[in-house]
Amino acid sequence: MNRSYSRLLSYEASRILFRLGCDVRMYDPKGLPVKDDEQHLHPKVQELRELSKWSDGHIWISPEQHGNVTAVFKNQIDWIPLSTGSVRPTQGRTLAIAQVSGGSQSFNTVNTLRILGRWMRMFAIPNQSSIPIAYKQFTEPEDAEGGSRLMPSGNRDRLVDCMEEFVKYTLVMRPHFDLFGDRYSERDEKRSKAEKERLAKAKEAEALPDLKKM
Repeated sequence: MNRSYSRLLSYEASRILFRLGCDVRMYDPKGLPVKDDEQHLHPKVQELRELSKWSDGHIWISPEQHGNVTAVFKNQIDWIPLSTGSVRPTQGRTLAIAQVSGGSQSFNTVNTLRILGRWMRMFAIPNQSSIPIAYKQFTEPEDAEGGSRLMPSGNRDRLVDCMEEFVKYTLVMRPHFDLFGDRYSERDEKRSKAEKERLAKAKEAEALPDLKKM
């Protein structure tokens, strides 16, 4: 039986967020091409970017393989640009992170996700979730009480804590997205660009012949 435990954890987090009153969307990376500079119009790339722009916050969940995030997950992040014109699809948004492991407890992947989130100019909440020995943590698919659910445990309690904390930080920060995205360096860059355009227009105007004197 082939089961993705990171996907099951994503479903569990989605159920919790739904109960907390959130509008939840999930992205399935199946079919997403390997990052290059040519396939920006690919439907899966467009879907990912549109979801990122739509969101108030992200939940990133990855399995840990060979001690870190998988290539499949990193590929998704690489397809999200830091900026699209004047729009920054991740800047100032909140981020919750979690991982699943086939072996004992590890925090390598969540640490990497935290670094990625900071690089994408997101606010990663202080709490995080790491599920060890994931294949023992979920109910069987045919379970009468609810198949493929995260079993009651301290691990699930921590996941609930993370989702609650994520919602709280998002509610506090959402009204101030523009404020968090207002940077001195970017304002200065805009001023410099505007001044260059003004000088260029003035130079063009000086170069034009004065028709009144002709």
